Amino acid sequence: MAPLSSRLLGTSALLGLAAGAAWAAGRALGERVSLDEARNPRLINWHWARSVAGAMARRGLDSLWMADADHERLRRLYAGLVERSAELVAAYAGGELPEPLARVHVFDRAEWIDANLAQFQLLFTPLDEAYARAIARTQHGRSVGAAGQVVLSGQVGVLLGYLARRVLGQYDLSLLGREPVAGGRLYFVEPNVALMERQYALPPHEFRAWIALHEVTHAFELEAHPWVRHYLNDLLAGYLALVSDDLFGDRPGGALSVFAGRIKDNLFEHGHVLELMMSREQRELFRRLQALMALMEGYSNHVMERVGAAHLPEHEKLKQTFESRARHRGAMEQLFIKLTGLDIKLEQYVLGERFCERVVDTRGIDFLNQVWEGPDRLPALDEIIDPDRWIARQAALRVARA
Repeated sequence: MAPLSSRLLGTSALLGLAAGAAWAAGRALGERVSLDEARNPRLINWHWARSVAGAMARRGLDSLWMADADHERLRRLYAGLVERSAELVAAYAGGELPEPLARVHVFDRAEWIDANLAQFQLLFTPLDEAYARAIARTQHGRSVGAAGQVVLSGQVGVLLGYLARRVLGQYDLSLLGREPVAGGRLYFVEPNVALMERQYALPPHEFRAWIALHEVTHAFELEAHPWVRHYLNDLLAGYLALVSDDLFGDRPGGALSVFAGRIKDNLFEHGHVLELMMSREQRELFRRLQALMALMEGYSNHVMERVGAAHLPEHEKLKQTFESRARHRGAMEQLFIKLTGLDIKLEQYVLGERFCERVVDTRGIDFLNQVWEGPDRLPALDEIIDPDRWIARQAALRVARA
């Protein structure tokens, strides 16, 4: 359920794409920049990325699209599930939404791709702006070239196409946007839900209610605690600024030289393979993002499990189905997950849920909810891995403030 929840579409996967951008930029062909590119330089051909995503998403379905009548009927169904889920989440976890969750959308795969492609474009805006400045610095410029753009466009398209086939639901509170955000949107990708329902003989209403619980919990995390969005935005913006400087800064030897030196320096450091090309500052931001996303995913899974167990008679079947689905991925899919960085996202679910379960089982949900009081209350990555360290730190803070 990697993108099944967070608006980030898998933060780690996007960081992986940033690493891919570094490679492509380092392979720049040194060609003269065309007049069109000089006026409107882009790292990615978004039209081509959409085409790749659509072609990949078609696998397993007769059609990517849904009939209009089905959209409205299902939208009303999911809106009711969202409303009920908000009541159940508030009763268990506490908190209060500033406004009802009214923006509920039922998507087919093509519509989900379009919605998230727009967010990818927004995410890549800082890189595009830095790329444009780098081209403008010299008379002839130096672009990523046709080959580099094909690589990057293909990466985005393949990732979106893969996710479009697996996403069941998504809470989307636009990040890095310049406009004020009143509230998030809830997406449900009905063709994927229906396909999984049939494949595993799942109870239709309970299955959709279970998905809604997860996504509604994300709404509580971000909308009931607005500082979380700002904190997450700052982490992403900071990371992307550093990546932009690596890729397009005026450095001797260019990006390849920078990353080759990093790999040599980081070769014996512990961490994910993506961290090989990161500076110390980038690794710090990367790990803070990992910790926050693990907490958010784990908290949503925890609430979904506890509330689902209390209110959904076939909860255990739903839980076992998802656990089995995760264990039985094919070898090629496992390789794809590793190469795109999605393995970090999957690990976030496991570590984050273990963290939340441990805290709640030993100290209760109110103690866990301290994480939403401010950045200083958030667990670091080592505390996500060892929840007792976070429990001890929070207990000490309580004593110090008493």
